[in-house]
Amino acid sequence: MASVKIKFRPSSIPNHEGTVYYQIIHERKVRQILTNYKLLTNEWDDQRATVFINPKSERSAFIFSIRESIRWDVERLGRISRKLDREGLSYTADDIVDRFIQFKSEYSLFNYMEGIILKLRRNGKIRTSETYKSALNSFKRFRDDEDILLDRISSEVMEAFEAWHQNKGNTLNTISFYLRILRAVYNRALEAKIIENNYPFRHVYTGVDKTVKRALPLNILKKIKNLDLSLQPKLDYARDMFLLSFMLRGMSFIDMSYLRKSDLAHGYITYRRRKTGQQLVIKWTEEMQEIVNKYPCNTTIYLLPIIRISAENERRAYRQAAHKININLKRVAAMVGIGIPLTLYVARHSWASVAKSKGIPVSVISEGMGHDSEATTQIYLASLDTTVVDRANAIVLKSLK
Repeated sequence: MASVKIKFRPSSIPNHEGTVYYQIIHERKVRQILTNYKLLTNEWDDQRATVFINPKSERSAFIFSIRESIRWDVERLGRISRKLDREGLSYTADDIVDRFIQFKSEYSLFNYMEGIILKLRRNGKIRTSETYKSALNSFKRFRDDEDILLDRISSEVMEAFEAWHQNKGNTLNTISFYLRILRAVYNRALEAKIIENNYPFRHVYTGVDKTVKRALPLNILKKIKNLDLSLQPKLDYARDMFLLSFMLRGMSFIDMSYLRKSDLAHGYITYRRRKTGQQLVIKWTEEMQEIVNKYPCNTTIYLLPIIRISAENERRAYRQAAHKININLKRVAAMVGIGIPLTLYVARHSWASVAKSKGIPVSVISEGMGHDSEATTQIYLASLDTTVVDRANAIVLKSLK
């Protein structure tokens, strides 16, 4: 087992900061690691080989942060030494120094997450990579772009991150979303034996809170449908895409965007949900065709007027369209006096709510929306004939007339 000593080298210039460094001693060989921690001579206790903090000093908070950084470094050096001992192979002080430097250069949270995001993209998991990138960007804003080493992620850091989001007015589910991704990244580092567990997520909320209902009642849906938006084409388009989502049994906008012309055959849309891979079949109705007929024929392989240029980044085109539509839906909402934020996702909630109000069994609603992730429903229910779901959708659409 190697030993570690903390040393201080004062500056040769009076009243200038000196430098903290570490001595690594193993098998009578001594190696040094120079740090970037700078202290004045009166901020170092030579007898105790530790940082001295004067609470009355203007630099007390800064000096405290240096002391904490030194503590983490010494703990990391100890872990490296213990790990080398467990491996049962001979090693030198240079090996400890090399691993310490490697850790500080490779195993920061920002670098580690960027590596995971890159792998996810290479494996075709674009959606997951985007959620990881979103969580990383959020954490970067919280840290003011100051990186942190993986083994320095503590419960105090995560509690502060949670509080930062709460002060911004974010919901429990939004905060939990970011924390769960960071926890997944942390667990990867644990599985790879890069770090030892500091249990940083034990005091923060990582559950899923019950969301406030975002469904619209039938009378409001009718108002939206009957709005005269002929002189406001952007609002008209947003309203049409919202109604199409509703008519297509609450189809998610990403699934709508990627519907191909070839998916429509013999009066039915057949597609697979991008979220779950489940195949769904929906009867194509006159109401749906009327909306599509309002727009010039899409020259791409796609059915709906969302992704219109194949050469562009299609995912970016879908996301930009969703963003613009949601902005314009808020203006539509104001026209009919809706108190909740109107987004494309509200159409999905609304279809389920209207279907339930019409006495359609929950099992049929679940099948119609492709809720194969609702384990309880799927365990007790066999797959329904698609005509049953189509009849349910016909009842819902009839209510809208």
